[in-house]
Amino acid sequence: MQSQIRGGTRWKRFAVVMVPGVAATAAIGVGLAQGALAASFAVSGQEFKVTAEYLDGRGFAQYGGVDMGYANVKEGDQVVPRPVAISTFKNATITNMCQSVVTPDVPIFGKITLKLKAGEDPKNPVVAENLYLDITDLKADAEFENIDIGMAAKDTGAGKFAKGPVVKDHSINQNGFAQQATRAQLRNVQQKAWATTAASFKLSGLSMKLHKGDGPGVECY
Repeated sequence: MQSQIRGGTRWKRFAVVMVPGVAATAAIGVGLAQGALAASFAVSGQEFKVTAEYLDGRGFAQYGGVDMGYANVKEGDQVVPRPVAISTFKNATITNMCQSVVTPDVPIFGKITLKLKAGEDPKNPVVAENLYLDITDLKADAEFENIDIGMAAKDTGAGKFAKGPVVKDHSINQNGFAQQATRAQLRNVQQKAWATTAASFKLSGLSMKLHKGDGPGVECY
């Protein structure tokens, strides 16, 4: 079986359907809510959780990769490679989205969770363009249209249906396993991710709050 190689890490190819999330901070949250702005989000050394009632994505593609994040160790911060499923959408709408990330060891308070909610009104969902996600875990009910499974990563976006964005990152195994579909619909989503990038994000009805503690009832799930 052919292996994926990126950033010096080798791991077996796989195909896992994933769904997007957004790691936003208070500094950029208001700007994203007001309009479509370029966005690139990552939580150093931490996974963030995302839930969504419904995601409707067009131009879907997925392939394996490695997220080069930072981890705090005794000797200081160092880069740590993490295998991920890179999922991409040309455009997507998301209904009733929740995103949460936990900051540990805050002086006096301990663990603090930042929780973001948006798109609760089905008539005004979250809207994303050219979405790329580094994801590690997903639970959802999924439905696909015109799906191709087992193609090479370099051929996504270039097949007979011209589906997901073309892979341009040369550090990815261009001949590695990939899949794509003209449309992906996911319901009752629970997801974990390390990073999200997008050409634009528009979050209607944005709500962002800080909560003490972590776990179910505090985080999105």
